[in-house]
Amino acid sequence: MRKIIALLTLASVVAGCDRPASEAEPAASEPEPAAAAVVEAEVSTYAAAVASKTRPEADRTSDAGRKPEAVLEFFGIQPGDIVLEMWAGGGYYTELLAHVVGESGKVVAHANTPILGFAGEAHTNRHVDNRLPNTEVLLAENNELALEANSVDAATIILNYHDLYWSSEKYGWELIDVPAFLAELYKGIKPGGTLGIVDHQAVSGSPAETGNTLHRIDSAIVIAELEGAGFVLDGESNVLANPEDDHTKGVFDPAIRGKTDRYVLRFTKPE
Repeated sequence: MRKIIALLTLASVVAGCDRPASEAEPAASEPEPAAAAVVEAEVSTYAAAVASKTRPEADRTSDAGRKPEAVLEFFGIQPGDIVLEMWAGGGYYTELLAHVVGESGKVVAHANTPILGFAGEAHTNRHVDNRLPNTEVLLAENNELALEANSVDAATIILNYHDLYWSSEKYGWELIDVPAFLAELYKGIKPGGTLGIVDHQAVSGSPAETGNTLHRIDSAIVIAELEGAGFVLDGESNVLANPEDDHTKGVFDPAIRGKTDRYVLRFTKPE
């Protein structure tokens, strides 16, 4: 959080008026001192990122449903952090993260060939003319991610964890070796670092294969797998919860697209 400190000085103004000669002067008193007050107004780093005038209008139309200020605040990403954004897509969160970490930080926006195909011009326009100078694009196909040990302060997987269980010849999405991927991710995050997850909730107890069929995954599976990889669950948020969502429908069903029941999880890598 950034703090703006404003010093407000209040001066007393005494208006003099003539008194009749017969009127007794009031007893002398201590002059009223000038009042000084320090007013602290907290301005959220995350609110400032969302309010940035440089954000595309198309991004702003998604804010009400995605609630990025609340999500980023929950993740606790800070100015100066190096953040890995897995499967960054069109870059909605890339831009927000770039504003949060600021000039002293960096966003590593990961993509693979299928993601670049899905994102199309949105990805190109996001990075054109170095408009986000504190970001870099990391191209790595499925099962080819290689991270330097302890190189990032935080990582995010937003609406893509379920894709660890997706495969598609049509789109060129190779089935991912989940344990190997999670081990690589764990290696890359610094001790004490954060992993933030957002995904579509599935029916409780359903198998991981719903990631392939409905593009949903039960949060219990995500928690179990990440804890098994060494991460510690540090918090859960219901800021994107929607109890009216039908968990048996695919996330692209027109009835619920953009309005799914989503969980938000924060994990840490032990010191």
